[in-house]
Amino acid sequence: MKEIEQDLNTKPLTWKQYLMVASLLFGLFFGAGNMIFPIHLGQIAGANWGIATVGFLVTAVLLPLLAVLAISASHAKGVYDIGKPLGKHFGIIFMVLIHLTLGPLFATPRTASISFSVGLQPVLPTNWAKPGLLIFSAIFFILAFIISYNQSAILERIGKILNPLFLLLLFIIFLFGFISPMGQANAQKVTTAYQQAPFFNGFLEGYNTMDALAGLAFGYTIVSAVKQLGKTSAKSNAKVTARAGVIATSGIGIIYIGLIWLGATTLKHFKISPEGGTAFNQIVTYYLGDFGHALLATIVTLTCLTTAVGLIAAFAQDFHRSFSKVSYHTWLAIMTFASFITANFGLDTIISWSTPMLMFIYPIAIALIILSIAATKFDHDPIVYFWTVIFTLIPAILDMIAAFPPVISQTAWAMQIRTFQLKVLPFAAIGMDWVVPTFIGLIIGLCCHFYHKTKIVKA
Repeated sequence: MKEIEQDLNTKPLTWKQYLMVASLLFGLFFGAGNMIFPIHLGQIAGANWGIATVGFLVTAVLLPLLAVLAISASHAKGVYDIGKPLGKHFGIIFMVLIHLTLGPLFATPRTASISFSVGLQPVLPTNWAKPGLLIFSAIFFILAFIISYNQSAILERIGKILNPLFLLLLFIIFLFGFISPMGQANAQKVTTAYQQAPFFNGFLEGYNTMDALAGLAFGYTIVSAVKQLGKTSAKSNAKVTARAGVIATSGIGIIYIGLIWLGATTLKHFKISPEGGTAFNQIVTYYLGDFGHALLATIVTLTCLTTAVGLIAAFAQDFHRSFSKVSYHTWLAIMTFASFITANFGLDTIISWSTPMLMFIYPIAIALIILSIAATKFDHDPIVYFWTVIFTLIPAILDMIAAFPPVISQTAWAMQIRTFQLKVLPFAAIGMDWVVPTFIGLIIGLCCHFYHKTKIVKA
């Protein structure tokens, strides 16, 4: 008979403990892109910022929460387990893609490059930009490595020290913005894309936060932190993670709404910035002058550092489990050094090349998150996973090609593929052409599952 799991701590957790776990989740989720992309969204959405915000919250708040719940509900120990129903090889490939995106290719280097470009670069001479980024990123990643080196200290260091300081600093900026707004958000100019499809463009803008991917990668870190509180059984651990996740993502959602609104109000005084970082700097300088710039530099560095710590720790944990011959600390060092190298290519380059990867991997991640949560309804049947992901994969590849920088997307063969895509797939023009194929694949998979199940019952 299977032994029933027992918690080391059988008492209910206190609100203080729940808030500590939620604070960890908050600190790991809210980082580089979470500061700048909502402000950028507010600027490009203008008067339609409200509808765009709803779309943004779906992918930047609801989906990350579902990702954490997928880890809890499926008792997964990481990204690998989410993709494993499609086979060990797919699980490994999916895990590697997620962690390369969140890790040394895009998200983790972005934490340092955004901190530098928003905080330190504006006060440096132009010819000091590259050496300044080199020195800053080296110090940044050394600190991230030190904090994440001891896994048992992640909860305490992030939850108790960095998050409260960040919230205090951010509150000051919001206070000035709400007391004396730069302009009326509902009366600002709307860019072309947001005149026609503000919800779906806001939805796609939420991809840039990468939080749904981070939710899958952070799952094991959160589960480990909850176990430190004595909730060691799978059932109770999942409940604590889910409740803390609701608290954390609700707080993030409120901040997003404030940042998007704040971005829309800037259009009366400033032009649309390329990525939101410049706009954020303009906002705090407008209200607080040089002190505001120092305040912004502190906020961005702290939030980016907490995200970097979570990313490199999750990377090292998952890769150590899958490639155990290399130790956790070695993977940690590899991840940190690789991120340092990529960060020095600069923020613009990182963002331009991350978009196609996100257009490819996000639809697949969304499909797997939904399947993981609903898996008990179809007995975790791999056939449902197979058809759903296969039908999602095709439009995801096409969207990736269309999103590449002009050096690829404007070639003859890429433009021919784009023309075919726009003619054949519904909603391709707004980047949502994966929705219908994914639904069709899901229906086919469920039909196959219930057909085989009926045959077994009759037999």
